[in-house]
Formats: sequence, C-alpha cells, structure tokens
Amino acid sequence: MLKGKLVVLRPTEQEDLGNYVQWMNDPDVLAYFGSYLPYNMLKEEAWFESMSRDASVIHFAIDYDGRHVGGCGFSSIDYRNRSAEVGLFIGDKSLWNQGLGQDVLRTMLAYGFDYLNYHRIFLRVYEENIRAVHAYEKVGFVHEGRFREANWRHGRWQDVLVMSILAPEWRK
Repeated sequence: MLKGKLVVLRPTEQEDLGNYVQWMNDPDVLAYFGSYLPYNMLKEEAWFESMSRDASVIHFAIDYDGRHVGGCGFSSIDYRNRSAEVGLFIGDKSLWNQGLGQDVLRTMLAYGFDYLNYHRIFLRVYEENIRAVHAYEKVGFVHEGRFREANWRHGRWQDVLVMSILAPEWRK
C-alpha cells in the first residue's frame, strides 16, 4: 500500500470491479477519460485478468476515508529507458475538486521516482480538460507537445497534450 496525505493506493481487487463498471458508464466521469463504448462486468474482468499478467502495467485502487473512490497506475512501462505513463481518475464525483487527484499524483510520482527508479513519467490529457491540466502543472509536469485533433470525442476533434516530469525536477 502507498499512503498519500489524503489517499491510500492499494492493489486492485476483484471486488473493486463493480465500481469501475459503474464509473466507466457514467458520462460525467467519461467526459475526459476512458472509453466511448459501454462497459460491463465481463469486459472489466477481462481487463483485470490481462492487467494482472502484464509487466508493463501497475494498477492501484484509490481509497479515501476507507472507501474505494477511483483508480490509478503506470502503463507503457519502459524498463530500459526508465519511463512510464501515469494515469488516474476519481470515479466518485462527490469528491471532485477536493485535491484528491493531486494527492494521488504526488503519491504515484514518489513511488515511481523514489522506489521504481523511473527517470521520466509522462501523461496524455485532453486539451479541454482544464482542471486536470492545472492539477498536473501544480504537481510539476511540463508541456512537451500536442497531438493535434488526435481524438474524436463528443462530436468534435480534440487535441491531446503530452506532459512529463523528470526525476531531477521532482526532487527539487
């Protein structure tokens, strides 16, 4: 388990999957995250099984105040170049805008840089997700680039921003 100031990150368990199915079918949660296709338990169980065997993925459930509220993890792990992509979401909408995302991100960065010895951690975010972009900047991520009109979401093309933070920047 990893402990932040507000959250606890723990291994994702089978009993968490029902929450993920609920959140991944909520249009508000999916506005800037996730698939555009409906989720069901069968898909979620298949994801859980594949994620459990994939060495390029590390996934955590996010707990706050003793309850499961979201998920986070590293993917696209490149062991040779010591880099990974980070992602997170708070599925419990009643907890949005309370700093949980930043706490999750700081906890993940400490784990990635100080324990896993990553050199670079990056993420991708929709340009229109202003709240997330600001949270990433506050934690220390810098803008690296933009994939122009890379994703079709909500009836229009959206740019995807690439942001990253390096170990020396994190340690400052």
